[in-house]
Amino acid sequence: MGTEIIVNKTGRETRFALMEDGRLAEIHIDRGSSESYVGNVYLGRVVRVLPGMQAAFVEIGLERAAFLYAGDIYPEFAEKDEDLEIEDNPDATIAESVPRSRPRNGHPPIQDLIKEGQEILVQIAKDPISTKGARVTTHITLPGRYMVYMPTVNHLGISRRIGRDRERRKLRDFVKKHRPKGAGFIVRTVCAGKPTSALKQDMDYLIDLWEQIKATQTEKKAPACIHREHNLVVRLVRDGFTDEVERMVIDDKKVFDEVSGFVGRLMPDLKERVQLYRGPDPIYDTFGVEVEINKCTAQKVWLKSGGYLIIDQAEALTAIDVNSGKFVGSKSLEDTTTQCNLEAAEEIVHQLRLRNIGGLIVLDFIDMEKASNRDRVNKALEKALKSDRARTNVLKISELGLVEMTRKRVQEDLVRSISEPCDYCSGTGHTRSRHTVVYDILREIKRETARAKNKETVYVNANPLVADLMYGEELHSVEALEDDIKKGIVVRALGHYHLERYEVYSR
Repeated sequence: MGTEIIVNKTGRETRFALMEDGRLAEIHIDRGSSESYVGNVYLGRVVRVLPGMQAAFVEIGLERAAFLYAGDIYPEFAEKDEDLEIEDNPDATIAESVPRSRPRNGHPPIQDLIKEGQEILVQIAKDPISTKGARVTTHITLPGRYMVYMPTVNHLGISRRIGRDRERRKLRDFVKKHRPKGAGFIVRTVCAGKPTSALKQDMDYLIDLWEQIKATQTEKKAPACIHREHNLVVRLVRDGFTDEVERMVIDDKKVFDEVSGFVGRLMPDLKERVQLYRGPDPIYDTFGVEVEINKCTAQKVWLKSGGYLIIDQAEALTAIDVNSGKFVGSKSLEDTTTQCNLEAAEEIVHQLRLRNIGGLIVLDFIDMEKASNRDRVNKALEKALKSDRARTNVLKISELGLVEMTRKRVQEDLVRSISEPCDYCSGTGHTRSRHTVVYDILREIKRETARAKNKETVYVNANPLVADLMYGEELHSVEALEDDIKKGIVVRALGHYHLERYEVYSR
């Protein structure tokens, strides 16, 4: 069935689905109020420098201050040495600015690069996630259709997916000839086979955009947004609408017109593949996307063989456990285990892409005795990860079947973006059992009796489920306590009480 892009707009929500051979591979959601800031350029103010962490907090106008590492500071933005003035040395290099600094891990100490109160131009590299502020860098990158412009870095890169040496040399020579002095470009895969006129148009557009950013910077006072990235749909079309995509179907006329105009300007040869959906049923029902999305929040993911994955996402890391389940195989236990792990490796990569899981990930494959089988599973995992555009780092599978890996996280994962913590358990997935709460209450009654010795009756307000247990299965425990403390105990069931909430008092 090939590759398709299906776009749905409902109210303020826009959903962008990438389908590969009829199966949902990626889903991106924009609800307006939770927009992504990645790619936005801000004029920020340094509010705190942390030498111990070699990092700084930068106020850019968002809810939380952004986080800036020393290694993400380009020399042009470094504070000059006390003996030099910035205005007199606008082109001073880092060596000229801080000649007495000793590099740490290849970088000068952050306290020699920036100072509190300094204004600095930064770009968001990673969205705010949970309680963490955005991560920013002074290495500005401006992506276009065919290239990525890096005005602060003297570097030229060619996509590894452009395999022919002749084509690579041609692109390298062309970019070297037309790029500004000291600036850099990354040539994207879609450049292969394109006319140089299209590449030059893209280069000119990005160079002019950088000049506009610098001009706007002089007119603003920190904190201020200098440049905003395109909205989600246009950004994804720019980066993902390639010759491999057979069609893009959109159910909203306004979005269709916006995308058609963008595609017509930058990739006119693909404009005919953009289609407006006019069917009577919701577009995601027609293409089977809605059913796939509803499965994304499930903790258990079944494999075709009968095995399954358990995906457990926590704040610090994500753990994925492989289980054989109903899969019994036909040969030896080792062969059955290996086949289940090989199938799981492909499904794990699919789930990482689909759920946009990032950060530290631990994979717990079923134990395999033979090193050759562990190597097969490791290679299968690495092969599957080649289809993932996010940067990953995978360690070899251990004798226990564990794989440690990291996946670049630039935005909130899918589960967190379409759900919220349970109001009842506060996201833990657990509450104290009714029996535990009953015994907590009985212990609290003893404490209350010691505090109020002259009172005749002890009253308990509790959740109805807890109250029923105290008057039912645990009635003998309550009566035994009454005999012990020589006081009556009255239990009241209050429907609005949380299962773990109770009150104990005397009268």
